[in-house]
Amino acid sequence: MDAAGYVTLNRQSGLMREMGVVANNIANSSTTGFRREGVVFSEFVAALDHDPSLSMAHASGRHVDLSQSTLSQTGGQFDFAIQGEGFFLIETPEGNRLTRAGSFTPSAQGELVTPDGYRLLDAGGAPVFVPPDARGLSLASDGTLSAGGQPIAQIGLWQPADPMTLRHQSGTLFSAADVEPAESATILQGMLEDSNVEPVSEIARMIEVQRAYELGQKFLDAEDERVRGVISTLGR
Repeated sequence: MDAAGYVTLNRQSGLMREMGVVANNIANSSTTGFRREGVVFSEFVAALDHDPSLSMAHASGRHVDLSQSTLSQTGGQFDFAIQGEGFFLIETPEGNRLTRAGSFTPSAQGELVTPDGYRLLDAGGAPVFVPPDARGLSLASDGTLSAGGQPIAQIGLWQPADPMTLRHQSGTLFSAADVEPAESATILQGMLEDSNVEPVSEIARMIEVQRAYELGQKFLDAEDERVRGVISTLGR
């Protein structure tokens, strides 16, 4: 296979990765707290001895869109939405993770947990505990959770100390090398943040990627026919 074939195959591989990312965005367009992702293409240039340099596309990086999404009112006393930059910190078997999905429920032990059973952590990194007999629960914008006018916990808001270390793990969960308090963000009770995916834009992007992939496939088919023709002619 000549250089043109290798370049096109590398491009096709990147387009397949992007198609998978776009499809995942569309599938999570209604997932609470989901952050849209995109593929980052980079260029690798190889210097050849006697021929012009060879440029190869590489699509291994991912970009996470952390822009604020719309907030939906639910009225749930354990539904929390973040306004501004910041994440909830939750405890998972793989370590602490960041998330914007703020739907929690009290466990049998009285700790606030996610739908997957992961514990929500407070401003000190300890599980948030709500007494079973707590009444009149209210949440202040700084994360202070009160029952009957008395504070019982303060939900922590966190952000990665180095934004470049933020990595998407699965679903709405992210990891970071180190986290620090998010000072400027606020929490709203009885609301949830929607996914920041715009379905129409993602579908349009999927069509673009699919067409680009089809053009690449047509080029590969034409190259294959050309090579077969050369071999057939020289073999006579």
